[in-house]
This record gives sequence, structure tokens and C-alpha cells, in this order.
Amino acid sequence: MDDFSAIGALSDPLRRRLYALVAGRDDGVGREEAAREVGVPVHTARFHLDKLVEEGLLSVDHRRLSGRSGPGAGRPAKVYRRSDAAVAVSLPQRGYDLVGRVFAAAVERSLGGAPLVETLAEEAGAAGRRDGTAYAGKGGELERSAGVLAERGYEPSRTDDALVLRNCPFDALAREHTALVCGINRDYVEGVLDGLGCDHTCARLDPAPDRCCVRVEASVDPG
Repeated sequence: MDDFSAIGALSDPLRRRLYALVAGRDDGVGREEAAREVGVPVHTARFHLDKLVEEGLLSVDHRRLSGRSGPGAGRPAKVYRRSDAAVAVSLPQRGYDLVGRVFAAAVERSLGGAPLVETLAEEAGAAGRRDGTAYAGKGGELERSAGVLAERGYEPSRTDDALVLRNCPFDALAREHTALVCGINRDYVEGVLDGLGCDHTCARLDPAPDRCCVRVEASVDPG
């Protein structure tokens, strides 16, 4: 796979949406579901999904989407998944712009005497609130949270009552300044939840290899 060609394939907004949909699903996505989720005809979704396969960003296998087996279960359908090669492509286009603005605003305030650690947390939270407030998507708290975080390149994947963020948009920084960047991630995601008005969802640190250190999950009702 040529990385430049693959990134060029994602310059189309519809293909980016389809890729993000498939990348967020461990079990794969069929053409009909993909078309329904992004609001286009099936033949349009099929054309763009197959282009992503040609570029090596998606892979294909076949399974029965009905969940049934045996006579009458129907023929296996084509199912799209994110390919292993796709992780080498730098997809989050706005990640470093976001963290750069957070750092710049915090440093500027610190020059006036404000504590840098506190201003970083405040600026990251403020950025998250702006993104959350501006989001116009519908659905429950986890669905809307996933919508905002997908736009920022976190590649959220729904797991029971939680979102696993499969990508860190600030990966290069996180490798060298892990504690600092993980804190910014958490504060940003908490800001997103606040901006969305989420009362029953929280962000917590849950670091693991090869994904973001933050996990979004349904809050436990103490009552």
C-alpha cells in the first residue's frame, strides 16, 4: 500500500466517514448497514468501500449477517473491516492542531503567572467543551460522544456501556511525554462530555498498548 495514495483516497469526505464507521467496528460492516449509517444509496456505499479496499485501507471477508446458519439462512454477505496495513497511515488530520492550540494558550497564560499544569488542563477542557457544544449529532450520550471523538481521530469503538478509543491523535507526543499527553486527552474528553451535556457518562484513564489512554463509560449511579 502506498501511504500517499491511501491518504489521497480519504480526501473524499464520504470515504472518510465510511472508513471511520468500519474502523470503529471489530465485527465488520456490511454494505447495507454502511449505506444506512452514512445516509447514501447502497450502490454509492459499495463503490466507495471497494475503493478503500483497492487502496489497502479496508479488507473484505464474507459471513451471514442474519446470524443464522443452515438451509434458509441466505448467502454470506460481503463484510468490510479495517485492514492491518491501515494503521501505518496518518489519518487524524486535526490532532496536532488541537494539541498545539492547547499548549499555545496554556503557555501564553503561564507567561502571565498562571500555573502551567493547571492552565493545560483548563485549556484542554475548554477545547473539548467547544467541540461538544458545536456537535449537532443525535443519539444517546455514548453515541454523541463517539461522534465528536471520531471527528478528532480517536476512532471510538463501542464496547457494552463504554467507548474504547482505538487511536491517540497525539501519538508522537504521547510516546515521549506520556503522562502529560494522557492528562490532556482526559481533560479534553471530559470537556467534550461536558459540552454535550452528558450527565451519565464519564472519562477515565485506562492506558493500554496501541490505543488511547482514555476510556469513556457510563457513570455508575451511587444511589
